[in-house]
Amino acid sequence: MMKEDQRIIPFVYKLIAAIVLFLIMFIAACVFGAADTTVKDVWLALTSDAKGEKISLIREIRLPREVGAVLVGAALAVSGAIMQGVTRNPLADPGLLGLTAGANAALALAVSLIPAANYYTIMVACFIGAAVGSIMVFGIGAVKKGGFSPFRIVLAGAAVSAFLYAVAEGVGIYFNTSKDVSMWTAGGLIGTSWIQLQMIAPFIGIGLLIALLFSRQLTILSLNEEVAVGLGQKTTQIKAILFIVIILLTGAAVALVGNMAFIGLMIPHIVRSIVGTDYRLILPMSVVVGATFMLLADTVGRTIHAPYETPVTAIVAIIGLPFFLFIVNKEGRTFS
Repeated sequence: MMKEDQRIIPFVYKLIAAIVLFLIMFIAACVFGAADTTVKDVWLALTSDAKGEKISLIREIRLPREVGAVLVGAALAVSGAIMQGVTRNPLADPGLLGLTAGANAALALAVSLIPAANYYTIMVACFIGAAVGSIMVFGIGAVKKGGFSPFRIVLAGAAVSAFLYAVAEGVGIYFNTSKDVSMWTAGGLIGTSWIQLQMIAPFIGIGLLIALLFSRQLTILSLNEEVAVGLGQKTTQIKAILFIVIILLTGAAVALVGNMAFIGLMIPHIVRSIVGTDYRLILPMSVVVGATFMLLADTVGRTIHAPYETPVTAIVAIIGLPFFLFIVNKEGRTFS
């Protein structure tokens, strides 16, 4: 049931407010950093052909980095929301259920076994790895009768993730590519380029579009699968499509920034507290809130100890771990 203030304030106003906050955060992310720049510099970089050291820095370093943050934040937030809806598991998150670990292991194998691999090859490997990771987790969760309880799935995710991270480390050590693998999987946006974004943006864009198109079916599926079947939904096909979307979004995000947990857990819960349980509202709001959060985390990481950079994964984990424990405590009574 929606809260009173959720009924009073129309969704469109909430979305507009979120978009305004996002635009403010995007400009702030482009302005703040180790090098001093101004809002005017950002405006000139975006709207003119003006040249200069600061403008070039914004165009070639900060802008692709922040666009990457937007894409990754939106992708992980929406994939987390879909996972929570499909599994009806409040703790579902690509980083906690083996998807990012699987993508990470596949990335390590690709870097080690195919030294000449280009970015497209790395991205395809991440898609395959994310699929394998999710299959392992849900396969283990389904071994025991009634296995898809939230608690058991999280435990399976933790075990599979630990195994796959160990595989990635072992591959890096055996092939002497640990440094290269670490550069890919450190969980940051350093060095994000327009070329990388041109490859990754279409996959994330397609994934987000399909997710929005299936938001109504996801809402029904998230409430009760029997009701969904009774309403004529082809639940197996819908689940298959939505899991493909999750793999697309997660694989693309890992290919760009490496390991990134908790965003897919936190953002959908925050969004549900704002707009309710209808995924037609949750998914578009998750796109905006996820992008805004990732911009904030990246900006904090770049400025908190400038000119040195704090890994954005550390910033996200500092916020995400207490949030995870809060959700565990809140939803503990539903575990079986």
